[in-house]
Amino acid sequence: MCNACGFPMKPGHWTDAGTDTPGDRLRVQMRRAQVLDRILTPYGLRARPPGNMRGFSLSSLSGKTTLVPDLEALWEEAARATGAPLDPLDPRFIGE
Repeated sequence: MCNACGFPMKPGHWTDAGTDTPGDRLRVQMRRAQVLDRILTPYGLRARPPGNMRGFSLSSLSGKTTLVPDLEALWEEAARATGAPLDPLDPRFIGE
């Protein structure tokens, strides 16, 4: 990829599939962060889009913030922060 113009664009993460424009990617990223917040808040964590890059900003209640590149890394970092693995398919998160 060209450092000056960024062409050709690096392919995104598979979770960005179906987003054709930067605006689409931003909307999907914001919505994903809202869902993640609902899951992570009971664990004392918050997820937000980092703004000018892909991935997430994962913060604890103490303010410790870690930038992660994708969802896989977010779950790994959340497990490291809580000291136990988190199950995003836990019935309390998916409404069962």
